[in-house]
Amino acid sequence: MHSAASKTRRSEITLHQLRVFWTVAHAETLTKAAKQLGLAQPSLSQQLSKLETISGTRLFDRRSNQLKLTEAGAHLMPKVELVLRSMGEFEDSLSEQFDGSRATIRLAGVHSILSVILPTAMRRLYDKFPDVDFDIHEHAPADVLELLNSRRVNIGLIASSSIPQANEGFLRIPVVDDPYVLVVPERLHLAKIKHPDRDLCAADKAILNQVIQFVFGSPHAKQTAGWFDDMLPDHRVIAQCRSFEVAIRLVRAELGVCLAPALSAMVGAQPLDGVKLYRVAMPPRQIVALLPSQYRRIEPYAAFLDALRQAGADFTMPATLATPPFLRKAAKN
Repeated sequence: MHSAASKTRRSEITLHQLRVFWTVAHAETLTKAAKQLGLAQPSLSQQLSKLETISGTRLFDRRSNQLKLTEAGAHLMPKVELVLRSMGEFEDSLSEQFDGSRATIRLAGVHSILSVILPTAMRRLYDKFPDVDFDIHEHAPADVLELLNSRRVNIGLIASSSIPQANEGFLRIPVVDDPYVLVVPERLHLAKIKHPDRDLCAADKAILNQVIQFVFGSPHAKQTAGWFDDMLPDHRVIAQCRSFEVAIRLVRAELGVCLAPALSAMVGAQPLDGVKLYRVAMPPRQIVALLPSQYRRIEPYAAFLDALRQAGADFTMPATLATPPFLRKAAKN
């Protein structure tokens, strides 16, 4: 009798609590999880405590600002993922019953694609679905993937090189190939430079050898570090950035040079002034739309993906200058 009454009084687990549980388990810190969920840390902690009370066991080990799954939490995780995935599929099935005209497109992406390509794609979509609205999150690639995995967004816009094998289950739709360029202050004239040590004044040579490095993601960091070692053997790294846009602004302030995708040198539809972009021999950054496969056939997502691809195809990259002679020579050696 007492047991039955206790079960009756016990609180129910909410979908929100499961999303909190999943996000905290995949985030590096409570601060990061709270930011992704749009919650204050005390509220996030309260939701976790409620879930642990309902489940009757500790789900996380607390270590300063970090939480690690306990054995019970790790056992629960696959079941939580199944619930979240099923809920997402249920929402998708509801969308299929309507024409998509009033849907909300939830997406996350990196700054350059959101600020340059997305506006054009949105305008194209509104011509067909004028009542659609957007829920847009600007994040680093790893955070975009976490939002996708937790079904808080339906589409991620990131570089294909940022996608680990663990996320191969998502469909990739190519949007635009974004060429890498050497970004230098406007004062540096490299078009005829064959030997920087001999052809540049001391001040310009110093700027050329001061590198501002983008360090988010080890494959790219290794690639750019190797490029600078080969092309500018006397360089030194004066700053490390987690954003291409910040790196380019430092270049604009004549603090050094950097390698960056050309889209990052745009302000809306216009190229950023105060810098020059020189072409380099490096594979482009391929921007893709990453999404569960079922969204490719559901409106308005299908129309939006087509609009993204068309916006990428029609976009005119900022003007770039020919590779300087000293870089062409170094590339041959």
